[in-house]
Amino acid sequence: MSDRNFTVIENTFVTIADGTRLAARMWMPDNAENDPVPAVFEFLPYRKGDGTCARDESTYPEFAKAGIAGVRIDIRGSGESDGVIDGEYTELELANACELIAWIADQPWCNGSVGMMGISWGGFNCLQVAALNPPALKAVISIASTVDRYNDDIHYKNGCHLSAQLSWAGTMLAYQSRSPDPALVGDDWRALWLHRLKEEPFFLEEWLQHQTRDEFWKHASICEDFDAVKIPSMVLAGWADGYRNTPMRAIEGMPDRAKALIGPWVHKYPHFAWPKPRADFTGEAIKWWNKWLRCDDNGIDELPQMRAYILDGPKPAPRRDFDPGFWIAKDTWTQPETKTLYVNDGRLAFEAGDESTPAADIYLKSPLDTGTASGEYFTLKPDAEMAIDQRPDDAGSLVFETAPLEAEIDLLGRPVLRVDLECDADWSNLCARLVDVHPDGTATRVSFGVLNLAHRDLDANYADPKPMPRGQKVTITLVLDACGYRFNEGHRLRLALSTSYWPMILPPPFDAGLTIAPSSIAFDLPLLGEHDPIEVKEPDNPDPLPKYIEHKPGRTERSVQRNLTQNETRYRIYEDTGLFEHPDSRLATREVRSETWTINPLDPTSVKGEAAWTCDLERDDWSVRTDCHAELTCDRDNWYVSAWVIGYEGSEQVFEKTWEKTIPRNFM
Repeated sequence: MSDRNFTVIENTFVTIADGTRLAARMWMPDNAENDPVPAVFEFLPYRKGDGTCARDESTYPEFAKAGIAGVRIDIRGSGESDGVIDGEYTELELANACELIAWIADQPWCNGSVGMMGISWGGFNCLQVAALNPPALKAVISIASTVDRYNDDIHYKNGCHLSAQLSWAGTMLAYQSRSPDPALVGDDWRALWLHRLKEEPFFLEEWLQHQTRDEFWKHASICEDFDAVKIPSMVLAGWADGYRNTPMRAIEGMPDRAKALIGPWVHKYPHFAWPKPRADFTGEAIKWWNKWLRCDDNGIDELPQMRAYILDGPKPAPRRDFDPGFWIAKDTWTQPETKTLYVNDGRLAFEAGDESTPAADIYLKSPLDTGTASGEYFTLKPDAEMAIDQRPDDAGSLVFETAPLEAEIDLLGRPVLRVDLECDADWSNLCARLVDVHPDGTATRVSFGVLNLAHRDLDANYADPKPMPRGQKVTITLVLDACGYRFNEGHRLRLALSTSYWPMILPPPFDAGLTIAPSSIAFDLPLLGEHDPIEVKEPDNPDPLPKYIEHKPGRTERSVQRNLTQNETRYRIYEDTGLFEHPDSRLATREVRSETWTINPLDPTSVKGEAAWTCDLERDDWSVRTDCHAELTCDRDNWYVSAWVIGYEGSEQVFEKTWEKTIPRNFM
């Protein structure tokens, strides 16, 4: 179809060297065959025809109007692409991406310069592909991604087992189980679908067999060799998302090649993300592409190294549409100066206590259901997916706080906690939270960090866990996540320590307690320091996402239920997208996700997670459905993983498959 000065090619197939056909959707500027243009490439498993179509339609038409082709290709085994996916960021995936970049650059409509872009999976692999240096790739834009697959993704965090690992395994099972679109692939759709269903892996089986930071995780973690990335990289994230550390790590590792932008956002593109204010992503991206793919001297390369939105005391709310704050810039990012908090006479203070009379040790063993106010690891909506009022979690934590501040304090960077402690088991998890206590008592989480104490030796880089020494205090260093935040006059800073942060992280196989030495606590806060106030342009279009035809409305619920009789806490997530039809393709889709975590607060081996998905595709008298279910349980020695998927054509069941595996625990 034609639209203004570009054409949308809804589906075309690119046949790569091994004979696999990969499906592409392209936005092609008019007259590109006669006047070749640069191209931007995105490579995902999330289905261009229905999974990412709305966000694609908010960005690529704007690129095409500016004379930049957009090429959105589904990874093998996804959408209309042939084959079966073989994992996350595999050598095959990255090799395919390099081959596709060369194919794009060789097309008569392309000027030979290619950029790569994406959020989450696409943000990961564009940095990973950049490290492989395909000749035609000239620049990347990476949003909500990571440079360290072990510590800053949905699997593990500082040796702790993230519940998001099961959640995402269920999500990927649901995505990969869906049928190709018959309108795009023809009569072969059913054979392609059944082959995909039969051969697709259940990712959790592989992920859980790598519980330490081994070669599996080092592969495609660009922090292993930042120098391998030789091209300009714009790296973006949001404070409300789990990938908030990446922009800082990118500019620290690639100071002459990377630019950072951090806003208040959840896991979304900045031009339609929440909470507001938003950023004009498409306008800035076009300048970025024109600079590096067209050699346009437009000054975008002179952006400050760091631009960040400093949150100005937002409060938790059922929905956070706008977070107060202000934009700052630092032309050159350096490690921030710090201001240290100590525990002095039972209170956090900026002066250390009298060493001659140290405070008595305190024993801490949090209820195992401490953490239900944590929100999601990565957030898609500004509701209860974000961290809520922290007071319920503070009740199960060891808490120290300052007197009301006499002047504001501005932070930008990663807080660092040092504390001496003793563990009464081989290991425990430790969670530390920096909290803003408002004058009315409302508690906003500013930053948090978790650490599996078996991984306390930071020099081992999470590859060689060791049991804690019994009867001996150990100095622990815990680096919290990055934050940009203003603590206002009259507010209090709170440090909350807990041995549990469930369901975000899963407990060790025993309910260990810690003996904390308060007089040893030193909590370094990263000060904002010298900076320039700036304005970050907001999008011209305040609502850039296209509107589709609604047949059934969606619904979202999050709840915590405590069964006092059975002593069980249940955390439940329910997401129904509703049934929506694309007005052009007439394909209607619906996804229903139900995820439940349960635990007995006195028994760490009682933890159980279930993630279930139902996915519907329909058009006229054609319909398919997949039901997927993934489950994780444990005992003291093992993790127990199981899953199943059932496929339906119309009302007839046409496929069923199950997985089941026992995986030994490895200090986790």
